[in-house]
Amino acid sequence: MGIQGLAKLLGDNAPSSLKDNEIKNYFGRKIAIDASMSIYQFLIAVRQDGSNLTNESGETTSHLMGIFYRTIRMIENGIKPVYVFDGKPPEMKSGELEKRKERREEAQKALEKAEEVGDVENVEKFNRRLVKVTKEHNEECKQLLALMGIPYVDAPGEAEAQCAALVKSGKVFATGTEDMDALTFGSSVLLRHLTFSEARKMPIKEINLTRVLDELNFSQDEFIDLCILLGCDYCDSIRGIGPKRAVELIKQHKSIETVLDNLDKKKYEIPDNWMFKEARKLFQKPEVTDPVSLDLKWIEPKEEELVKFMVEDKQFNEDRIRNGIKKLKKARQGSTQGRLDNFFQVTSVNSTKRKSNDTKGDPKKKAKNNSFKKKK
Repeated sequence: MGIQGLAKLLGDNAPSSLKDNEIKNYFGRKIAIDASMSIYQFLIAVRQDGSNLTNESGETTSHLMGIFYRTIRMIENGIKPVYVFDGKPPEMKSGELEKRKERREEAQKALEKAEEVGDVENVEKFNRRLVKVTKEHNEECKQLLALMGIPYVDAPGEAEAQCAALVKSGKVFATGTEDMDALTFGSSVLLRHLTFSEARKMPIKEINLTRVLDELNFSQDEFIDLCILLGCDYCDSIRGIGPKRAVELIKQHKSIETVLDNLDKKKYEIPDNWMFKEARKLFQKPEVTDPVSLDLKWIEPKEEELVKFMVEDKQFNEDRIRNGIKKLKKARQGSTQGRLDNFFQVTSVNSTKRKSNDTKGDPKKKAKNNSFKKKK
């Protein structure tokens, strides 16, 4: 679920924090990708005759096709992806997971009814609602990434929290996910739609946390309390308080404790044993692996092992897989934009490496040349 209504709220209240970009604008950037969210997208999007793509043995392969081609696309555009996989969900998330289970059970019943009457449209609709990322999906994707030479991280808890930690430590530039709570965990840059297919024709939506806080005039802790009021995965919210009211309350009272002290209890019903403090602590100090201990390396793909896995084991077309590997290797070796092998190691841009006569004596152009920021 992430944070309910946060994307629209930011569009209404902090518009300068959002901008649309093309994938090529992230050339040279390291980006932490929420693996489970990406896999879920692929299971939903990569389908054949209304069902997941499968091999001759009936094994689902949509996730592998998606990871393989989306990753190549990112590498071709100069992005250095690192995938982050979910670990054990926090105990506080059990309520949200139980709700999801109930929704799947309802979808299963609705699917059976649709199949009985031959309602093709609803069969497809409820099939999508039953999609779930399994441990097997994750393990197969890890195997694929290792053979492609792409690093991945096993988070001890929530992937979004680990992605945010990587961003805050300077290991990567941004978090790539659809879940808005990456911002609540403190990721300074969030990229949505990064792993969508070209067929969706959606620009990458970049959200800058610093601008969010500046426009709302909130501290990070106040922003966390706002997200809890909106509705998160870790505790219930107060019924009747919508996004507009939530912003007003935090602006006025600064914290949930003070909001509760001043809230009309007859008008708004506070959840029993409301664990907002625990949810706040989880956002402030989530369980993550120290990014300093993580050695992220992008290496050459293991071509023949990759072909064996994708073609022999998973029954993809060999020509297409070899063409994909060829693109992957070419992108790493270099292009007209510059050698990817070099930017895989270099973390800053030397703004003085090229000089031309037209900048001599012009202080404005000299200042511009010296203003390039270091890229992560």
